[in-house]
Amino acid sequence: MEDKDMTGEATVTRAVVIGAGIVGLTTGIALHRAGIDVVICEHAPEIRAAGAGLGLWANALAVFDELGIGDEVRAIGKPSEMYFHDPAGRLLDTPEFGAEDHQYLLVHRAKLNDLLADAVGRENIRLGTGFSEYEERADGVEVRLTDGSSEEAGLLVGADGAYSAVRAQLVPGTPAQEHAGHQVWRAVVPTTGISVPGNRLILGTDGCRGGYVRTADGTVYWLVNQFKSPPLTGTRKEQALERAHHLEEGEGGVLAQLIAATPEELILHNQIMLVPPLPHWVSARVALAGDAAHAMSPHITAGATLGIEDAALLGRLLGSGGDVPAALQAYQADRIPRYVRVAELSAAVEHSPTPQDFARHYAAFSNWMITPQQVRA
Repeated sequence: MEDKDMTGEATVTRAVVIGAGIVGLTTGIALHRAGIDVVICEHAPEIRAAGAGLGLWANALAVFDELGIGDEVRAIGKPSEMYFHDPAGRLLDTPEFGAEDHQYLLVHRAKLNDLLADAVGRENIRLGTGFSEYEERADGVEVRLTDGSSEEAGLLVGADGAYSAVRAQLVPGTPAQEHAGHQVWRAVVPTTGISVPGNRLILGTDGCRGGYVRTADGTVYWLVNQFKSPPLTGTRKEQALERAHHLEEGEGGVLAQLIAATPEELILHNQIMLVPPLPHWVSARVALAGDAAHAMSPHITAGATLGIEDAALLGRLLGSGGDVPAALQAYQADRIPRYVRVAELSAAVEHSPTPQDFARHYAAFSNWMITPQQVRA
């Protein structure tokens, strides 16, 4: 679990990652490539993904290139662009930003999870095994699991999402909170019988935004999102259709047709949950990554990308052969200020007074996010 290097500092040889989602699996890959033995524990009985389509920005793709799987990730995705339109179909242009500030890769979450599970090695994943508690010691951490077993390691990473059990112990009193009135509906569907001439992301009225994007396998990902939503009534399909009327002028628009053609059971609905700013992300032997540390609103379409950055930074810092507590402190010193800025830019997008301002603030955020930053060692 822990060895001493030539300077006498404690280095980690074994790590436990809680959560086999995109960030947990990427963390496992990054740590393994850094020479660390990894076991990933997932409470679900199978590798699965909550959600449908997922946008990966250039900074996430750079991480996958670094980890040696960039080509495989691109092969399951479709290059797409994040340009916004108004309900009449007019482009909300942002000429002060370049084309690269709008470009991302659209992938299906489940396909990406499968690819990452194969890359980390499924023999390193324990399914049906949830996290119970941990006990830190000077030379490592004992991780107790819900099946009654335990794992000894030099490091524990909580990548177990917004409702993180690891966070509950590391930073007590920080449960996920509702982003009041923020609701989202989405699905991936075949386009049989519906003409989808191109991708369209729309900023509408009454706090609604949404649209549709063609995926790599010929299906279409549609999304409807609303801030300050009134109380919900009706079925998921009825709720989504009601909001689609704020996004397309006239009747029978493409978005409304896609929603109407989607079986009720395929429509995902979520009340958006946020993790409040945390005073710390790490202890001497425990770190949080991804949504466990910073679950944020999906209106900036960047949570997974930023969590993938977390995973890469952990791998770089812990693979340098230095002291584990010092590496985790360096990780925290880099990440917390970055997410303070994410929160500021995200709020500017959310509270934009006009659709044009929304488009401009969104491009400003993506420009900032994909600009390489100097990693603190």
